[in-house]
Amino acid sequence: MYCRTKGSAWRTREMHSILLTNPIVLLAVILGSTIIFILFLQPRHLSSSPKPDSMAARSFVLWLHGLGDSGPANEPIKTLFRSSEFRNTRWSFPSAPENPVTCNHGMRMPSWFDIQEIPVTADSPKAESDVLKAVQNVHAMIDKEVAAGTDPNNVFVCGFSQGGALTLASVLLYPKKLGGGAVFSGWVPFNSSMIEKFPEDAKKTPILWSHGMADRTVLFEAGQAGPPFLQQAGVTCEFKAYPGLGHSISNEELQFLESWIKTRLQSSS
Repeated sequence: MYCRTKGSAWRTREMHSILLTNPIVLLAVILGSTIIFILFLQPRHLSSSPKPDSMAARSFVLWLHGLGDSGPANEPIKTLFRSSEFRNTRWSFPSAPENPVTCNHGMRMPSWFDIQEIPVTADSPKAESDVLKAVQNVHAMIDKEVAAGTDPNNVFVCGFSQGGALTLASVLLYPKKLGGGAVFSGWVPFNSSMIEKFPEDAKKTPILWSHGMADRTVLFEAGQAGPPFLQQAGVTCEFKAYPGLGHSISNEELQFLESWIKTRLQSSS
């Protein structure tokens, strides 16, 4: 009963009774309900697609979803980014492969890497080997976009929950400086011994970390452990705490993300 079927992230009322007894579903379902909330708040005239702008910098936003979710279920997020700076932005919402998950009693579900326990705390066990395999796949996606002509400084990797943890690992281990990495309700997925493996250019990639203070799935303490870890590695991090926000993404967070990316986009030549 805890494994979501395709499209179930949208059926929040039917899943409510399951959420009360199974925290794993929360990771898969709560983001879907957040997206619906966001879309209903948007004015109808924003539904039309903007025309390409040759003056806007070419950019790439890679969004990594949470445990049990899918890439397509997160695609509505891009409709919030309506500024002209994003008219030449290519978005990618990949889906994680089906993998057994320890905290889910070994059952298979969309998962970037294994998670030992829920809730995730600052001291939760790390599945480093699994994380590193997932990082390789993310790097391949970035490499493909850079080879297509996108300036690495205009590449932004963003992720929620498990996808946020993978975002952090991917940008810190990439051989080049990227435009930025945005972590939403994520955690540090490896031990401090990994710091020595971070390329010097990767340490120049800025990190935005957003976390709800009422998160009961990835505890706020897990998010708070991020900035000290990054400071130790010599990485710039902007940490934003959201009082009352649980394990979900708010409009306020995404609006700030839009402005955060805009200030870091490199102009087209």
